[in-house]
Amino acid sequence: MTTRDGLVGIVLVSHSDALAREAVALAVGIAGPDVRVAPAGGTDDGGLGTSPDKVAAAIEEVGRGAGVVLIPDLGSSVLTALLFEQPGQVVIADVPFVEGAIAAAVAAGIGASLEGVLDAAEDARTYRKL
Repeated sequence: MTTRDGLVGIVLVSHSDALAREAVALAVGIAGPDVRVAPAGGTDDGGLGTSPDKVAAAIEEVGRGAGVVLIPDLGSSVLTALLFEQPGQVVIADVPFVEGAIAAAVAAGIGASLEGVLDAAEDARTYRKL
């Protein structure tokens, strides 16, 4: 994935490695190849669950100084994400996983600030399908 300096990074924290990777592929497919979105799904041994080590590695991968938005799927992924929260640098979005990931990626792709990316992701809570 091509990257540009100054873009906010996004980490998708999921209980499932496959879900995290597919959600990243969807977000990048919609937002474009310059966005920095990384998966952090599943346990270190490939099972269902969350891994602080995977989250740390994903933050390192996408973080380039503009901040990182963590988007957890549910339950313990939220608790794992909380371990990494650093106001103004690493923030957690309380959003629907897929919709929030796409909204965040699109905002990051157009160069929004950390606050702007978080706001865009949080707006996804109000999206209606019908």
